[in-house]
Amino acid sequence: MATWLYRLGIGAHRRRRLVLAAWLAVLTAAVACLVVLGGKLDNEFTIPGSESQQAQDTMAEDFPAAAGTSAQIVFTAPEGQTVTGQRTAAGIQRTLAAAQDAPQVAAVIPPDRAGTVTPDGRTALAQVNYDVDRADLDDGTLDALEETTGAAEEAGLEVSVGGQAYGNGVLTPTVLELLGVAVALGVLVITFGSLLAAGMPLLTAFVGIGIALAGLLTVSNGVTVSSTALSLALMLGLAVGIDYALFVLSRHRGQLARGMTPEESAGRAVGTAGSAVVFAGTTVVIALVGLTVVGIPFLTVMGLSAAVTVLIAVLVAVTLLPALFGFAGDRLTPRPDSRAARRAAREEEQESRETSGDGETGAAKDTAKPPAPVMGKRWAQFVTRRPLLVLLGTVAALVTLAIPAADLRLALPDNGSAAHDTSQRETYDTVEDAFGPGFNGPLLVLAEADARGEAGQRQTAAVAQRLQQLPDVVRVSPPQYAPESGRAVIQVVPDGGPQDESTQDLVDAIRADAGTIERETGAAVSVTGTTAIGIDVSDRLTESLVPFAAVVVGLCLVLLLLVFRSLVVPVKATAGFLLSVAASFGAVVAVFQWGWLADALGVARTGPVVSFLPIVLMAVLFGLAMDYEVFLVSGMREEWVRGGRAREAVVEGAGHASRVVTAAALIMFFVFASFVTSEDAIVKPIAFSLAFGVLVDAFVVRMTLVPAVLAMVGRGAWWLPRALERALPDLDIEGARLETSRQKADEPVAEFTRR
Repeated sequence: MATWLYRLGIGAHRRRRLVLAAWLAVLTAAVACLVVLGGKLDNEFTIPGSESQQAQDTMAEDFPAAAGTSAQIVFTAPEGQTVTGQRTAAGIQRTLAAAQDAPQVAAVIPPDRAGTVTPDGRTALAQVNYDVDRADLDDGTLDALEETTGAAEEAGLEVSVGGQAYGNGVLTPTVLELLGVAVALGVLVITFGSLLAAGMPLLTAFVGIGIALAGLLTVSNGVTVSSTALSLALMLGLAVGIDYALFVLSRHRGQLARGMTPEESAGRAVGTAGSAVVFAGTTVVIALVGLTVVGIPFLTVMGLSAAVTVLIAVLVAVTLLPALFGFAGDRLTPRPDSRAARRAAREEEQESRETSGDGETGAAKDTAKPPAPVMGKRWAQFVTRRPLLVLLGTVAALVTLAIPAADLRLALPDNGSAAHDTSQRETYDTVEDAFGPGFNGPLLVLAEADARGEAGQRQTAAVAQRLQQLPDVVRVSPPQYAPESGRAVIQVVPDGGPQDESTQDLVDAIRADAGTIERETGAAVSVTGTTAIGIDVSDRLTESLVPFAAVVVGLCLVLLLLVFRSLVVPVKATAGFLLSVAASFGAVVAVFQWGWLADALGVARTGPVVSFLPIVLMAVLFGLAMDYEVFLVSGMREEWVRGGRAREAVVEGAGHASRVVTAAALIMFFVFASFVTSEDAIVKPIAFSLAFGVLVDAFVVRMTLVPAVLAMVGRGAWWLPRALERALPDLDIEGARLETSRQKADEPVAEFTRR
């Protein structure tokens, strides 16, 4: 692979104008398609084939208004007044009449008909039904509904509009979220000491993101794409796009500092660092594509869209970046007095000391003063001095961080997780305080009688009476009956909120009691509605977590076995990955469930964690962890192959790779952390978990735990049974064949010089 990528890098460098034109053409085409076709995001989370979804689809045949999304209008009278007063009641009637004429409204259920007026008469709740899903609401539909509240407000009422029709919108990057890019630029400037070099990773990342997001929005016309999928693609595209370019560019500048020509350096940078980029990107892509095994459409689209974004970032790093190297030429060479040049000189001197033979050069090796070690090397020396103590301390710290994960609860977010200053959050809180949490997430029960006409109506009425007897039921509405089909929709208001365990227990109780209800009444029942669908989605994701984790862990073992041709490295890497994931879960629970630092991080409401976060975190963090594992351990293996000294190889390899890994981890951390400022209840915990996970995995696991373990194991870290070694293909991630071919090419020149 290294040889093929070397040729690719050389070709991109030589044909840089063609490569640049091709990428600009792809970007232009993607943007043009978006402008012409447009795009529409759908934030509905459903599972085709589940009981709740099947009931929802059946219900749509007879009750399109009940099957579609709905909004709520809450009227609150001033202190000392009631909503039933002459002036306030007239204002409510005018508002509801205007709401009935608003775009796409199928039905308006006034408070007196729904029985949703508080005992003190100060608060009333009206429901507005649409016969389409939330994703099919036209732009401006909800704005038009909000404009109908003027009459009630003129009557002195306080009015808020919310409900299920309001959901998480499209993430629009703000100044705080773009701050991550600015910090990334700062890290790159410090790393390279050059604005030209620092700007290249950002430029290539923006090209990849532009193509990926424009393409994703374009295909959203025919495929269900959520705003969370768009946000995840944006976060990953920024993070890996910058990091992959950083790895290749760092190798290129180091080679230029040692006197290599720009063209040869571009090829070798792509052949060596690019090989690691391809492998690391492949692991991320495979892990994200693995989300398809869960069998939930929105999660499949989320994984595939993020995978395509990462794939584009890899292609940009191995083609567009070497083309830009060609345009920059010698200007990327570090200045002679720069840190990069001094670092390259130290590394070259170190290599010379390790490979020099006898005679004059060997004498110089014995008498010359060794160069001062860099910070990464000093840290590796510290870690490997007492490896067992470091290992025990690190594992104990990670296990402690993971303890809260035992309390992990999963659910889909609702309007109770929206920002405090939004209309839907104000409505949610008002309804909860005035009527109870269950009115924010009522259940819909579809009753299908085995008779038609009046007989079927009596059966569905009996079902309603039977449901009223269940525990944790606050109220049951009269059935909406369709005499032609014998079906009825019954609204059941639970005692708890949409995310409460008692609500899930009630759904389970109705389903468990369905057989008894059918025998007693003659009508089959099934539970549906937004709350029930959300419960089914969370249950499916919870069931899929362990099998998905097994797939990811098995993949980790196989891939690292192929790359490092070792048994210890894959086992150690997998254990470290699991520790990182567990610690991240613990931090998420502590912040988003227990409320630690919730105010500081702007968490709108504590409660269950978004149900697909664990699977997304495992998929993404697995790929990113393998990034750092490859770049760090490949340097150690390279030193081992060259010198054959186990502990020294760990220290030297960590010293060479630590600067780039540190910069890459910091960039990823700040990019993910900038999205924690988002008000989106789904994006915020995902961004937090990724930022925390990257920080822990890079600095605690990869740069601390890994050197300690490899130093303890010694030579056994690179052992592989001979039979297995012969059977496995040699991927040559480190580019050893490139180095061998270079030495063979240099031998005739050296021989001629000696003569």
